[in-house]
Amino acid sequence: MRFFQLSILCDRGPKTLSSFGFAVKLLQLIIIKFLALAMTITFTDDDYTKLLENERKSKCNVYSESEYLYEIPKQLGQGYYRQIEVYPNLWLSIDDQQFYHDVIIKTPDNNHPLQVGVLIFGLVREENSFISGGGVQRKFEVFFRQFQRTVGIEIEMPPELLATFFPGEDGKMLPQLKFLAKENDWQAAIFRKANAATQSVAQQIINCPYQGINKRMYLQGKVIELMALQLMPFLENCVQDAAKTQLSPRLKKETIAKIHYAREILLLRLENPPLLSELAQRVGISESSLQRGFQILFGTTVFGYLTNQRMEHAQQLLRERNLTVAEVANIVGYAHLGHFAAAFKRRFGITPRECFSGKKRVSL
Repeated sequence: MRFFQLSILCDRGPKTLSSFGFAVKLLQLIIIKFLALAMTITFTDDDYTKLLENERKSKCNVYSESEYLYEIPKQLGQGYYRQIEVYPNLWLSIDDQQFYHDVIIKTPDNNHPLQVGVLIFGLVREENSFISGGGVQRKFEVFFRQFQRTVGIEIEMPPELLATFFPGEDGKMLPQLKFLAKENDWQAAIFRKANAATQSVAQQIINCPYQGINKRMYLQGKVIELMALQLMPFLENCVQDAAKTQLSPRLKKETIAKIHYAREILLLRLENPPLLSELAQRVGISESSLQRGFQILFGTTVFGYLTNQRMEHAQQLLRERNLTVAEVANIVGYAHLGHFAAAFKRRFGITPRECFSGKKRVSL
């Protein structure tokens, strides 16, 4: 508005414009302003990446060696792009951005890793989820409409990591997933509408309530869950074949012993638990076998079991009334009192303070 007023004053000169002349000038200024707002800004993928990196360095936005925050430059728009290394070589990206102009980002032919993504807000097409396989990616353009907010997540990793999370009986990548690892051939790209379960897990990832080691463990589980949901249509045949040969889940005796050993490690380290990858390596089984074993033996995930045991220990300490709520939260590994209170209430139906004051748990 200030620009608009100054332009009129500068163009008037020493004389007053006639009504018609003023109307012409006003129309010219409106057109100029509209053209400025309607301007399209085009970047190459490399240039846009460098722009974000320079912005990050200028603000020192590094939370840790495995988490980076890139803010959209203020002259371009608002929002952020966050990257978290959830597992070695597996990165989770969360973006929430809005541009002040139409923006086009051009990407040339390139060697591409495996990507799985979900767009939660700002739909530009009905198919709001995708699987972009490893291989050679054809050049493409991404168009961001002016003032259109977009929120989404992406999981990026080398295709060979699929053998770690979804191994076959031989420990190698499942045959049903090999089409996602094309190496020097054109990649496979699949776009479809995300179902409610996929949308829910993606939203849970964005709204992760934890910090530190708890945050990483939580995201590790959610990332695997999201990938499983996205890959499920390709794994259905594998699951059906397994069901024919094995009507009920079974574990080898040595695997059961390792699962119980992992459980003991968690119980001894409630305050500072190991990462899922570290725990699996220590007991000598794969992460997928560890998760599967916990589901079979204890009816929950590794993270779910850890949370339940923390809450049970917290309840015992609160009933004794020798420690404050904040001290109990710290003992069981929660740095944020609000997150501790929310987890406690989900488990018992009452708040930690109500428990401390002697109120009985609500039957679940």
